[in-house]
Amino acid sequence: MPSAQLAPTVPSPASAGRRSEAIHRFLVKPADAGILGSVDGGRLLEWIDKVAYAAAAQWSGRYCVTAYVGNIHLDRPIVPGELVELHAKLVHTGHTSMHILVTVYSTDPTRVKPVQTSQCLTIFVAVDDDKRPAQVPQWDPATILELERHRQARARISVRKQIEQAMATQQYTAAGTAPSATLRFLAAPSDINWGGKVHGGRTMGWIDEAACVCGADWSGRHVITSYFGGIRFYRPILIGHVVEITARLIHTGPRSMHMSVHVTATETHSDVPELAAHGLAVVVAVDEHGKARPVRRWQPVSEEDRSLDAHARQLIELRSLVEPFTLAAAVPADAEPSHFRIPAAK
Repeated sequence: MPSAQLAPTVPSPASAGRRSEAIHRFLVKPADAGILGSVDGGRLLEWIDKVAYAAAAQWSGRYCVTAYVGNIHLDRPIVPGELVELHAKLVHTGHTSMHILVTVYSTDPTRVKPVQTSQCLTIFVAVDDDKRPAQVPQWDPATILELERHRQARARISVRKQIEQAMATQQYTAAGTAPSATLRFLAAPSDINWGGKVHGGRTMGWIDEAACVCGADWSGRHVITSYFGGIRFYRPILIGHVVEITARLIHTGPRSMHMSVHVTATETHSDVPELAAHGLAVVVAVDEHGKARPVRRWQPVSEEDRSLDAHARQLIELRSLVEPFTLAAAVPADAEPSHFRIPAAK
């Protein structure tokens, strides 16, 4: 029978004692802050990737790889000394994929109530010992909040496909005249995870760095990342690969710069780079007080420039179709740490 065949490879989460969520909690160290004194977007994405991996691995019982991270707005700066909590919660499962919503809270440890800093959806794929996609146990929503978020996660699938198709049709050649910045280095042993590959969070940190370099060069100011979208991973990066991250300006708003960022990896015995990841980052120029400042407008010159500028505007419209995930009225009682609870009156 089919159920008997699947039992050894897709164990019941309940019988295996697995949970559909994970929580990481820690104090922000001075080393976590960037040059402006707050946590950079890249570092935050590394944290998000780790807690989402923990949720995916404990649900599937397998090693998992990051497939997609999208639509994260960095709404509130996080500074050293704050207590940060990352709640990763399963909201949908496919055949081999797990859609995990990560909510970030931060607060002064002396305060009772944490403040939501950001929220984003990540997608992980379980793999077997031969590094092939493996079937995962199906997750069924049980509460009203889970049912609502499950519906919203499913609705995002079609929008995400539209965004991926739009991004895949664009050309990035020497015909473009837009400003760009490229970082180039060898992937080091300190970059890899326990699976022997550069983890997705580290790659997203590189994407953030390249976008900020390009934005700072164009604006002449320090910049911070305000948004990441459509980061898709195509192939693993290993120790010794030559990594290139190229950020290219494709659109400017009154205070924002939209960057398309490509990550390629080249094996040491080859001279053919392969696409490892691609995503969009929006950076904002800030003054010495951390306030957003106007940026000079980038004017497309070539046909490719105009196409990419139109592409950026299309992505803005597509993102407006994404329904935000429903917020919990309060930190769930079964997930809330004891030091954030208000003691009941006696």
